[in-house]
Amino acid sequence: MAELECAIGLEVHAELSTATKIFCGCKNEFGAAPNTHVCPVCLGLPGTLPRLNSKVCDYAVKMGHALGCKINNVSHLDRKNYFYPDLPKAYQISQSEIPICGRGSLDIMVDGEICSVGITRIHIEDDAGKLIHDDDFAGTLCDYNRCGFPLIEIVTEPDIRSSREAYVFLETIRSILRYIDISDCKMQEGSIRCDVNVSVHEKGTPLGERCELKNVNSFSAAVRGIEYEIKRQTDIISSGIKVERETRRWDDKKGISTIMRTKENMQDYRFFPEPDLGDIVLDAERIEQLRGEIPELPNRKMIRYVTEHGMNCDAAFTIADSPDKAALYDECVALGKCKPRSAANRILGDVTKFMNDTGRSISDTPLTADNLSELCAAAENGIISSTGAKLVFNELLTQGGDVSEIIERLGLAQNSDDGFLNDIADRVIAENEKSVCDYMNGKKNALGYLVGQAMKLSTGKAAPAKLKSMIENKIKKEN
Repeated sequence: MAELECAIGLEVHAELSTATKIFCGCKNEFGAAPNTHVCPVCLGLPGTLPRLNSKVCDYAVKMGHALGCKINNVSHLDRKNYFYPDLPKAYQISQSEIPICGRGSLDIMVDGEICSVGITRIHIEDDAGKLIHDDDFAGTLCDYNRCGFPLIEIVTEPDIRSSREAYVFLETIRSILRYIDISDCKMQEGSIRCDVNVSVHEKGTPLGERCELKNVNSFSAAVRGIEYEIKRQTDIISSGIKVERETRRWDDKKGISTIMRTKENMQDYRFFPEPDLGDIVLDAERIEQLRGEIPELPNRKMIRYVTEHGMNCDAAFTIADSPDKAALYDECVALGKCKPRSAANRILGDVTKFMNDTGRSISDTPLTADNLSELCAAAENGIISSTGAKLVFNELLTQGGDVSEIIERLGLAQNSDDGFLNDIADRVIAENEKSVCDYMNGKKNALGYLVGQAMKLSTGKAAPAKLKSMIENKIKKEN
């Protein structure tokens, strides 16, 4: 049998963080009591007329710029007709023929390699409500607060070839949404979710029939769903059976997908132009103004950190993924007071731990790129130990101040004086004959013990690297 490969396309739905809903003045707010943020418009009552929130268009255009999309000066809205209990209008206002953003692409870094994923379109639409199922009651309850929440849907080309690529793409999209500040991306609140399209085909042949996975509620669930669907379709093809187009529901607890409906096509939704809303017209000046608001994006930062600074992919992603960490790192590098690697390690370690433990931002503290660079330089030059550096870092977080002054005030400066270190080394060698013999007999760990004893004798003031070298050289000379 010929070698098989998969093609994966994603449809990412992101709720936009506008103050109000897309077509009415109700609050765009998660967590309110059921059916309290609703009005005749978002409930779809007869005779109501929607009115488009212009901020939704601005946010969509910004995401289009971020993904290199063609921005359409004129686009229009369409009705997507389907009946489901969470959609009281029995139609969704979306965009079919002419979306607000056309084709683009996104470069992502997967295991050190740059991959380009084509973007088919980005369009705006309103969200449906939420169905509530619970063992405490029979039947299903409907909460319509979410009806009318503003969404963008990002549709990719079937360019993704593995679950790993899909995961990196989704993480990158999430980072970009947060960087340009148009979505809070809280997955636990449903702010970002995706549908997954998977097809399997023989290499060198046209793409196979696709199956769509719904109810994918996390990026890790997307990975599991993709891997399950690849295996399922591979098994079908290996049995000589043709894969049928299906929409399937992913059950993450059971790790399986089940069929929802078959052979669904665009015409099943009976799209037609939305009669209650006119065309969306964007002037060129506004489009360019929004382009100017796009910062250097996390995927570009990550690629730069890996290719120019020699970071590994995980470290580069951890820094680039956070606007706070990336800004701090870039400032430290620009100052040139310490090695980029030292700044990166401090941010990946102490800074990340602080943010994770407290939930606070670096901008909420007195820590600056200038004093962090001074701290890194002091550690690089052996002025303070690693333990001392942590004490100084904690001081900078809480009080700020001058690094040199803090080191002096806390008595953290290391002693690199040759005479001082020589006396410590001689004493440790004389008092630990067994460890010296162990080291000479090939037990390399014995040297670490000797250095530890020497540091104790110096009350932590000796420069450890220089002290280690001195002890090692003395033992070799005497034996």
